Amino acid sequence: MKEDLSLLIELQECDSRLVSLLAGKKNLPEKKVKLEQDFLAFKESIEQNKKKYEEVKSAHTAKEKEIKKVNEGIVKAKERLLEVKNNKEYQAVLKEIGTAEASLGDIETQMISLLEEMDKLAVLAKKDEEVLNQHKRKYEEGKNKMQTDIESIDTDVAGWEQKRNILANKVDSGLLAQYEKIKKKGKGLGVASVWKAVCNGCHMNIPPQLYNELQRSSELISCPNCNRIIYYQNKENSSH
Repeated sequence: MKEDLSLLIELQECDSRLVSLLAGKKNLPEKKVKLEQDFLAFKESIEQNKKKYEEVKSAHTAKEKEIKKVNEGIVKAKERLLEVKNNKEYQAVLKEIGTAEASLGDIETQMISLLEEMDKLAVLAKKDEEVLNQHKRKYEEGKNKMQTDIESIDTDVAGWEQKRNILANKVDSGLLAQYEKIKKKGKGLGVASVWKAVCNGCHMNIPPQLYNELQRSSELISCPNCNRIIYYQNKENSSH
């Protein structure tokens, strides 16, 4: 029975390790997604100056087209001056030309203001890009680390599962079924150590007589409180 107990203890270690590993992996995909969402949110917030620069640049381009259109209108108006047949029409066309030429000055002033704003935004956008690149490097490092952690856990899980399968094949089928049943009821813990008359599974004291028997007997004994299979472990020297 000592051999059966040793196998069960090793099996429990495998199961405990697997539970721990899978628990550690559980939140990693969610953390990875959150890391990406946080980076994209930061990227969007820090690119506001770049976005504003593009908007101002588009406004400047629109003003250039507006100037071109006004100039074309002035040229056509001056051509009409040669065709007018009375003074009233002549004065009207002159007024049209004067109004157009005045608007050119206003548009050019607006364009200068837009160019100045573009220069300022270009400087800010460049600084933002440097900060973004720093955050991007950190984001990539964090993402790669999480992926490495996931792959590492998967490798460890495969190793412990293989070891568990080997051990499970060595345990008597009836005893294995008993262990699995107890483990299911015991929240993943089917075998627990006892030290100083305290069960490590339920943290309750076992009777002194049972504790003495546990230290001497080679039979499988269950905790009277939680029904887990228990074994004596001297934690002063960590020997079973």
